[in-house]
Amino acid sequence: MERILIIGAAGQLGSELSQALASQYGGDNVIAADINPLAIEKLDFCRTAVLDVMDRDALRKLVKTQNVKQIYHLAAVLSATGEQKPLFAWHLNMESLLFVLELAREEKLDKIYWPSSIAVFGPNTPKINTPQYCVKEPNTVYGISKQAGERWCEYYFQKYNVDVRSLRYPGLIGYKSLPGGGTTDYAVDIYHKAIAGEPFVSFLSENTLLPMMFMPDAIKATLDLMNAPLEKIKVRSSYNLAAMSFSPQEIFQSIKKHFPDFSISYAPDFRQSIADSWPDSIDDSVARQDWGWKHDYDLDKMTKVILSNLPTYMEYLK
Repeated sequence: MERILIIGAAGQLGSELSQALASQYGGDNVIAADINPLAIEKLDFCRTAVLDVMDRDALRKLVKTQNVKQIYHLAAVLSATGEQKPLFAWHLNMESLLFVLELAREEKLDKIYWPSSIAVFGPNTPKINTPQYCVKEPNTVYGISKQAGERWCEYYFQKYNVDVRSLRYPGLIGYKSLPGGGTTDYAVDIYHKAIAGEPFVSFLSENTLLPMMFMPDAIKATLDLMNAPLEKIKVRSSYNLAAMSFSPQEIFQSIKKHFPDFSISYAPDFRQSIADSWPDSIDDSVARQDWGWKHDYDLDKMTKVILSNLPTYMEYLK
């Protein structure tokens, strides 16, 4: 039986994407792999493997012995953590992608998925309705690695016919995992503080507008892209993807409709300059045109779902 491998499966995106893929293809046909053995134990709905993506031989052995034909490569050092460890972030983010692309070329794998990010954009990028094609010039190591990764993905498709597909995710918000070191993580943590009855201190200023997306929409977009017919995929670098844009003050006001006593204060740190270099909103009309992308959640709808489900999920984790 041909199998699907998710690398970095215990992360914020990976844990929910693994479950969605297991639902679609059956748990026996999905392998959730991560370097963290304790985290991987919780993914009991599919096959699992402990894997360091930088161990090229172990990756190749897993792909060949398990007859893997699709890889979702999600392992990465994110934006805020990357600024603290720039050389390590570049090494992990770029070398691991090249390992996967070379493996796909040599073993003639069916499909590769690799996530990009709005971090590819920089201070000279148009900030309002940022178009699919524009000046990028990222000024974080995470963004630089994503921009370079996009070029490598397109190169491997054009030169070697590797069917690699990618999305430029906005900030992703979910309630089934903890923040993972990204600049948009405040929009995950704020719900935890509201549920706990604690005040929230935002590391971004109150009116910092950023593109965001609820995790179910991100999963839907990823599966829609990967299930789309080959001829529908016109962009081989990475597709712009959007759902909503909001600021810390706006998400706070959305939560206050449910928790009137909730309070917020602002203490911008080094992540503020990262956020300031990113767009306020994204034009994803190319994705909507090519393969029919459409989002389901706005801010208030997302807030209602998270606040209804987060307490139960936190009890489950205990």
